[in-house]
Amino acid sequence: MEVFLIVALGAAVAGFVQGLSGFAFGMVAMSFWAWVLEPQLAAVLSVFGSLTGQVIAAFTVRREFHWKTLAPFIIGGLMGIPMGVYVMPHLNMDWFKFGLGCLLVLWCPAMLLSARLPRITLGGGLLARLADGVAGVIGGFMGGVGGFSGTLPTLWCTLRGFDRHVQRTVIQNFNLSMLSVTMATYLATGLVKPTMWPWFAVVLPSILVPVFFGTRVYKGVSDARFRQIVLSLLTFSGLALLASSAPKIFFS
Repeated sequence: MEVFLIVALGAAVAGFVQGLSGFAFGMVAMSFWAWVLEPQLAAVLSVFGSLTGQVIAAFTVRREFHWKTLAPFIIGGLMGIPMGVYVMPHLNMDWFKFGLGCLLVLWCPAMLLSARLPRITLGGGLLARLADGVAGVIGGFMGGVGGFSGTLPTLWCTLRGFDRHVQRTVIQNFNLSMLSVTMATYLATGLVKPTMWPWFAVVLPSILVPVFFGTRVYKGVSDARFRQIVLSLLTFSGLALLASSAPKIFFS
């Protein structure tokens, strides 16, 4: 029962953050789930929850569609997903937690400092599209591993200096595309086991209201301040994951 409560709590918090920011469901949820679930189950639940939240957010927070900007990310992401799906079943729990901890500790402070980082101005030419595509490949790979598709593309969009609403449109639609393909691949390859369905029944109702509430907050409250709080908490979550996994990896 305690594990079910932790999974539900992680889904609820992650759903709210996703509704607010348009991304980060997997990272927030995993900061709860990595402690109590096997990595394969956590990855499948992360993709399922992320996809469900993105569908709700897509209908709640509608933005102008920027296909020319979005296309390189999606094309790259579709190339990266198969690699991530292939790697996911072979993950070691301790290394999984260690890698996730490193990701949180490195990525979250970078996003907190992003307002002071220099903008990468590549214009709109071939070089810019290739760079966006590379970010998409890595995002697709991370999505295949466990629903982290928006992590690097979000940082990349920030470094590129995209307008806040343009960035949300790109990341929201990129995540929706990547997560749909990833979930379909999980189902087609048998990575979704019958024993996982009860966990879906826990995650689904846990995220519905928080995602919707997060989208309401996004429309009416400063996103920047709340993002700072969330990223700070995620940084501490990453440190905790490193503290629990590093001794087993390097000193056992």
